[in-house]
Amino acid sequence: MSRQDKARVLDLVADPPGSAGYLRAAATALAGAMTGDPEALTADWDRWALAAFRHQFGGCPPLRAWWTARGVTPSTVERWQDVPPVPAEAFKYFDFRSPHDLEPEAVFVTSGTTKGSGRRGRHAVLSLDLYLASMNAPMRQALDPEGVRPDVVSLVPSATARPDSSLSVMVTEGARVLGREVYEWVDADGGWVDEEIARFDAATRDRPVLVLATALSLVHLLERPGLGRVLPPGSTVMETGGFKGVDTEVSREALYEGVAEAFAVDPDRIVNEYGMTELLSQLWEPVLTEGPTVRGCHRPAPWLRVRALDPVSLNELPEGASGLLAFYDLANFGSVSHVVTQDVGAVVDGRVRLEGRLLGSEPRGCSRALDELMSTRGAARG
Repeated sequence: MSRQDKARVLDLVADPPGSAGYLRAAATALAGAMTGDPEALTADWDRWALAAFRHQFGGCPPLRAWWTARGVTPSTVERWQDVPPVPAEAFKYFDFRSPHDLEPEAVFVTSGTTKGSGRRGRHAVLSLDLYLASMNAPMRQALDPEGVRPDVVSLVPSATARPDSSLSVMVTEGARVLGREVYEWVDADGGWVDEEIARFDAATRDRPVLVLATALSLVHLLERPGLGRVLPPGSTVMETGGFKGVDTEVSREALYEGVAEAFAVDPDRIVNEYGMTELLSQLWEPVLTEGPTVRGCHRPAPWLRVRALDPVSLNELPEGASGLLAFYDLANFGSVSHVVTQDVGAVVDGRVRLEGRLLGSEPRGCSRALDELMSTRGAARG
């Protein structure tokens, strides 16, 4: 099938946007392109992005009610940038399913904090195949570009233990796809599994090791004497997450210095992943393929677009200007693709430079959008 045929496949679907049949056709075509020809999505991005909007408008009553109230409909939108983004906070209050009556294959829940979970966001995933397809190729390129199939040490609870965690599913699937042998060093509660550590120590090591971890699990490893291991040359550590909601706070530089010493790895082979429950795609630092000069810059997949928005107006800012990061994710075809976060950063040459999280109250633009969404709930039910 040519790139043009892939891009136009949805024009041939008998089922209307918003239906289960339309989602199945889109998920199949998108997963195929993500796996085999991702540049096809870049070449016809606008067509795919507007198809996602039409599907979500037709299939998700809360989105349709809100967008309609703002005068945004498939007949008025010509550019994907004109689709109002949904605040990530809205996942705590709305079930964004497109179509709304299709049972999800998984439901991912935001982590909350150790100081009280409060209301947690929920992301209903209607196509796990699409999610896994969106994850595998970027993860391989970021963590194993040489194709060595390393042994894998996971410091993240498994998907079996935490099926509602998008991170656990990502790490479990990534370990299966990338690794030769997998060692799960932590249990469902994050406790150390001594039997798995002993099994790792007993094995003959003839290739590099890939460590998949959160920043917090790496801090806990450094705090426990004797858990460090001298890993073979070419080993890599993936680090993700931060210290939100916990008392532990370590600078990234200090963490990486400790991890490099504990595992005898090159600090330039520590790779940061940026992701969230509300997005099914992830962004990666391309340090293994482009070197340490790109540290702090994250590369989105071809099916993900990122913009920096003004916190008050939610208008797009010029390239290089700092603002709230907004994402248009085709992997979210079955929920809502356009999401604005409270994370601050800038976009330069398609790369995302993360600068932290906006502190204090919710940004005015996000707060206003959430208030509008809440006010249209009655129309959505009707």
